Amino acid sequence: MPQARFASLPESPEVAASDTPSDRPSRRGLLGGVALLGLLPGRAWAQTAPAKPAGPGPAPATPAPAAEAKPLVAGPAKARLKPEPAPETETWAFDGKSLPPTLRVKLGESVRLRVENRTERPLSLHWHGVRNQNPMDGVGGVTQAPIAPGASFTYAFTPPDAGTFLVRPLVVGGSSEPSGRGLAGFLVVEEKAPPAVDRDIPLLMQDWRLQEDGSLLPFGQTAFAAAGGRLGNLVTVNGQAVPEAIEARPGSRLRLRLGNACNARATRIRFDGLKVYVAGVDGQPTDTFEPLRATLPFPPGTRYDLLLDLPAEAEAKGSITALVGTGLVLATLTTKGEPVTEKRPPIGPIGDNKLLPAEVKLQNAVRRDITITGGATIAKDKPEAEPVYTGDPARIWAVNGANGVAGIPPLFTVKRGQVVVLAIRNDTAFPQALHLHGHAFRLLHPLDDGWEPYWLDTFQLREGRTARIAFLADNPGRWLLSATVLERFDTGLWTSFEVA
Repeated sequence: MPQARFASLPESPEVAASDTPSDRPSRRGLLGGVALLGLLPGRAWAQTAPAKPAGPGPAPATPAPAAEAKPLVAGPAKARLKPEPAPETETWAFDGKSLPPTLRVKLGESVRLRVENRTERPLSLHWHGVRNQNPMDGVGGVTQAPIAPGASFTYAFTPPDAGTFLVRPLVVGGSSEPSGRGLAGFLVVEEKAPPAVDRDIPLLMQDWRLQEDGSLLPFGQTAFAAAGGRLGNLVTVNGQAVPEAIEARPGSRLRLRLGNACNARATRIRFDGLKVYVAGVDGQPTDTFEPLRATLPFPPGTRYDLLLDLPAEAEAKGSITALVGTGLVLATLTTKGEPVTEKRPPIGPIGDNKLLPAEVKLQNAVRRDITITGGATIAKDKPEAEPVYTGDPARIWAVNGANGVAGIPPLFTVKRGQVVVLAIRNDTAFPQALHLHGHAFRLLHPLDDGWEPYWLDTFQLREGRTARIAFLADNPGRWLLSATVLERFDTGLWTSFEVA
């Protein structure tokens, strides 16, 4: 195993949010790398197909009753994160493997997993980006009771969309620890006619907050939750020390699936010596484009599907770098072996998602204002000083004045099929990475005169700014708008709405 690169990483997780005045990711902004992109214990929920959607929406999803659920065991593990003579780090992992799982199904196939919780904390798994049936969304304390230590829960659903999605622990008041101990993964839903590539490679970024002896820093730090979140001082890709070394034949066409499963770290990623094309954002296909200045924003929860052709000559090299400090190489790509001789058409779009509406009609939209408050304060006359927080450590953040705790009612209710426009105001001292559950949205232009040409489920909102998002509320149930920085989620930065 390669030696861990234990770099001294910056304390600010908002790398991608500090260098642009824009409060929305215009197409140019997205290409240029602006920051605003963008869980009943012990038994399975009985799934029933929802009523016919009022307009395009997630397809009814009832898994075949005869299909047997595969076990997925979450429990203690060890990982070599710091070089010897430091001991291995006590972590948590799925099935005892340091490599985070990549669960793959074809579009139209069901996911049936019996999650066994052998950790010492309650657990639920959120399928980040899947427009799921509500009982399967995996928010412990809202859509299900958390899985108690020693218990199990069966997730059974059929994803309506092809794409790249994250598996993240999400329990009201208890998400940071299972994530910070290593529980994360990918769910890949393959298209019925996927693009022809030589290799399909998942790259999952995580970071770890380690002490000098290699142990994890204790969880529940108020200073982290009230400010930037739990920033790691060691970055891994696919559970291994960076950089991930990828070798492929000259002329290979690759599909890279990038996901940010860090607790808090937002960054930008840069492509050196590689000509990449973005084919999907947050799991949804988009018109294929090259990132401007070869960089993309990368806050927690974000995913990209990238296509690229490697050079035809051997020993050609390229890299993917996180713009952290002076730069941290996440992965290297090197051509080796016999060249690929197969002729392929130029890289193009991977298809459309016909379940999403061609347009979002705003004329009769239900409009709601949402304001995020709380967190630490930063003295205006001493911007270099440490943030200060003196309030309740369990109720640090609020949405429209209410702290997110189990049992709070939805912020609003809409009828299925209505278009919803949320004007989200960030009145805190920090950029906020946010995730809309159960739906995909468009980021609106400031005057409602259009929207950006890609679907999102995760975005980042700079401090002091307002962003407007629009979506078709076509998925019944109670859904969250939640922080993807998990220390903030645990201390109240979430709200919910109901689609009736």
